[in-house]
Amino acid sequence: MMRNLLATAITGMTFAIWTGLAQAQSTDELLEALGVPQIVDVMRDEGIVYGDTLAADMVPGGSTPSWDATVARIYDEDRMFETVRQTFSTEFGDADLEPLLAFFTSETGQQIVGLELSARTAMRDQEIEDAARAAFRDLEGTESETLAMISEFVDTNDLVEANLVGSLNANYMFYLGLVDGGALDMSEQDILTEVWSSEPQTRSDTREWVYAFLLMAYRPLADGVVEDYTELSKTDPGRALNRALFAGFNKMYDDISYALGRAVARQMQVQEL
Repeated sequence: MMRNLLATAITGMTFAIWTGLAQAQSTDELLEALGVPQIVDVMRDEGIVYGDTLAADMVPGGSTPSWDATVARIYDEDRMFETVRQTFSTEFGDADLEPLLAFFTSETGQQIVGLELSARTAMRDQEIEDAARAAFRDLEGTESETLAMISEFVDTNDLVEANLVGSLNANYMFYLGLVDGGALDMSEQDILTEVWSSEPQTRSDTREWVYAFLLMAYRPLADGVVEDYTELSKTDPGRALNRALFAGFNKMYDDISYALGRAVARQMQVQEL
């Protein structure tokens, strides 16, 4: 009887492991369909540029080969993707993948992914970003059907609030990195006060960027596509996807922000010596 019970337990454990591996493979397929590896590549390129800006603002003496190498190590695309991947898989759990895979591997789904990637890449150009923001401001307050359609998508996915929280958390982690690195003497409450003092401006900027990006990205889509995407987002799998994506990317940015804070602190100390 003991052997039978042990065999049953091992069989059950093996099934659980197999099920977990199958789910992980399926979430990997979903991340591929969503273009997450390519998104991470774009974010890395954005990060390298931000490293130059950070050096000009905070690093004594500005950018140096040593600083550039540090930034490149922090924005390691393999580690960035793995952070998103692991967090996404954990947060997504056992939610139903099938409707998401069906949608994002379809011709329409791949068009959406491609347009989002193209818009994100294009908006690295400041002139293009400024033009996209201006286009949104021109529509804001009007009875534009396009803007109403985008607004429902934004509200359904809570995109402004979720991006805002991600930005504030990343700012907190950057300050924490500075403090842990010895560059600042601030309590946790001091950091929170400093970060939240920027909340109104960060919220306004985040909202404008989100709308500018989506209006630019989704402009070529056929009638009804954004509405279908919005309806998918209202389902349990759609909500699980949104939650898991934000968890993955927020974790990635939190790690990067903390590392950047520590790196800036080290540069400040080297300069003092």
